[in-house]
Amino acid sequence: MVEPPVNRVDQRIARTPMKGGLTKSRIEALCDGVFAIAMTLMAFSIKVPSIPRDADNARLAAVLFELWPQFVTYIISFVMLGVYWIGHHNQFHYIRHSDRVLLWINVVFLMFVTLIPFSTEVLGQNRGQPVAVVFYGVNLTILGFILQAQWWYATTNHRLTDPDLDLVFVRLFKNRIQLGLFFLLISIAISLVSTRLSLLVFAAIAIFYILPGHVDRYWTPKK
Repeated sequence: MVEPPVNRVDQRIARTPMKGGLTKSRIEALCDGVFAIAMTLMAFSIKVPSIPRDADNARLAAVLFELWPQFVTYIISFVMLGVYWIGHHNQFHYIRHSDRVLLWINVVFLMFVTLIPFSTEVLGQNRGQPVAVVFYGVNLTILGFILQAQWWYATTNHRLTDPDLDLVFVRLFKNRIQLGLFFLLISIAISLVSTRLSLLVFAAIAIFYILPGHVDRYWTPKK
């Protein structure tokens, strides 16, 4: 049997490493899609109550009001998903290319993103149980640690970023993540004493990340 001729051009291309590493566009596209699905599924954490067809307005209002804890957890979780999406988006503004390690960091990150709707439903239906609050808090905390690990990996020795990336900005970004992680751990600890107070801390964390911080001036256009 005659062997096909060796394509020396293809061999040369295979031996030549890609300049700048792998592109990052596939990671961003996958993450955007997964976040969109997870945020859509959040609404399913609120179970539609069984209401008689002949129920009057007062009865309907009372039943809907009883769902307020699930609405609260839904809002907190939706905002927190938005916080993590924005954090991931901001990091990838400065990450120029990817490699195998970064790919797997994001795979693990998305695994815990898709768990948020489940942990939210567990919390919404068992808000008075410390285990439910701890489970929810651990889910958020793991996401924060992975986001922190990604930033550390990408910026160490400018591995995946521009070589002139401001180190002060790198530190501010890291500190902003670490501050959130600190309060998440505090909230988990508080849940063992008071689940209501713990939920207030979760809400405060969400509000904190909505407000602009010192790091925002780096990507705010100057007038």
